Amino acid sequence: MAVEGAVGTGGEPDSSDSLRTFGAVVQALREHAGLSREEFGERVRFSRHTVASVELGRRMPDPTFVERAEEVLGNTGALRKAAGHLARQPGLAAWFRQWARLEATAITLYTYECRLIPGLLQTEAYARTLFTNQLPPLDDAQIEAQWVARAERQRLLRARPNTAFGFILEEGVLLRRTGGVEVARGLIDHVLEIAGLRNVEIQVMPQVRETHAGLDGPMQLLETPENTWFAYCEGQRGGLLIPDLREISVLQRRYARMRSQALTITDSLSLLERMRGEL
Repeated sequence: MAVEGAVGTGGEPDSSDSLRTFGAVVQALREHAGLSREEFGERVRFSRHTVASVELGRRMPDPTFVERAEEVLGNTGALRKAAGHLARQPGLAAWFRQWARLEATAITLYTYECRLIPGLLQTEAYARTLFTNQLPPLDDAQIEAQWVARAERQRLLRARPNTAFGFILEEGVLLRRTGGVEVARGLIDHVLEIAGLRNVEIQVMPQVRETHAGLDGPMQLLETPENTWFAYCEGQRGGLLIPDLREISVLQRRYARMRSQALTITDSLSLLERMRGEL
């Protein structure tokens, strides 16, 4: 079973080196252009604090920052190329990093899952069950790094109250009781708590369903602050970021159909509460 955004056997390169190097390049180009951090921030429409965090290697720059910085600093292409080699931190797979950067600033994020509970909704106990049962096996440091990375991503749900999050979960994923009864009970409690957030909608696709638009597998869709859409699909050993608008349109139509095929939000919560009571 694929584990969302997980590393393989080799771990990830040290994030601090790549982030500090990228930041140093931004700072050098900014100073060469004769701009203060405040002036540069005004031109790229990011705060002085954000500029400083990027230059000091403390923050992963999102794609919008990179593109605007390129335009302000001469369109040399250096920042675009360097951004492709950035590592956010151990625990995020190389093929997941670009999606994670987009996810961090998205204004809309839709997720359909049929294999496991999405990473943004997982409890620590559930996530560690996935990590400890991964093949090839991970060592303790890799498991810890993966949980730290996942916990950081989960902060998005509360840190971005103006972002609309939508999830469609297969009933069978909840019925599987991954990790045992106690883990499953804690997981459903957590999902119900997250469902109480104003910016989160959770629907359950019933186990018995004669028609289903998502049989080709899981998908994620997001909208950037510039109203550009991206899609992401993940398999056993990798993930695919999809920028093609025609492909995204197909996935959007499928997701829209699934929303009508799944239980309503109210009925989904009632089902979750009933499942919780049966554990």
